[in-house]
Amino acid sequence: DACGTCAQCVRVAAGTHPDVFVVAREEGRRDIRTEQAREVMRWLTLRPLMAGRKVALVEDAERLNEHGQNALLKTLEEPPEHVKFIFATTEIRKVPVTVLSRCQRFDLKRVPMDTLVAHFAKIAETEKVEISPEALALLARAADGSVRDGLSMLDQAIAHGGGVVDAAQVRDMLGLADRSRVLELFEKTMKGDAPAMISLLG
Repeated sequence: DACGTCAQCVRVAAGTHPDVFVVAREEGRRDIRTEQAREVMRWLTLRPLMAGRKVALVEDAERLNEHGQNALLKTLEEPPEHVKFIFATTEIRKVPVTVLSRCQRFDLKRVPMDTLVAHFAKIAETEKVEISPEALALLARAADGSVRDGLSMLDQAIAHGGGVVDAAQVRDMLGLADRSRVLELFEKTMKGDAPAMISLLG
């Protein structure tokens, strides 16, 4: 139950808390470097500075290479009392059984579309971006319950739109067909109007 206002919460949210270590895959790399795992091991030997315990968060845990996994396994087997590991992944089947067997597993539900739309709308308002409700709905549907994927697409749409984002632009960006044209094509197909169908497909 984080309050979001105390010194601990503020520093965690800002990414400056000395007792929280985030291991993330570097841009352009397919895996998490072994050296990053070793950095965590060195960091764990120190006692907490501000909080009661230390938390190591490993993003994209399925990207840990074999050497990185081996470096962490012994600590996962018998972690110090003041240490908690959190492994986050969207591809649980790619996480090695040796890691899974040493962890408690919590499967998070996909975020509902309405919640995503509201979240993206709030971000657009904060960034002073004009975005249509239909564009928000298209982005939320394409995100398929993933806040991270949705934010990435929203960021891309804002960059392309230059401060104004509409549904047509989002469709082009996502490679989606105009729904009205799909319905029109279906209508012509049901009527057997071959010339009109070919015209629409062109």
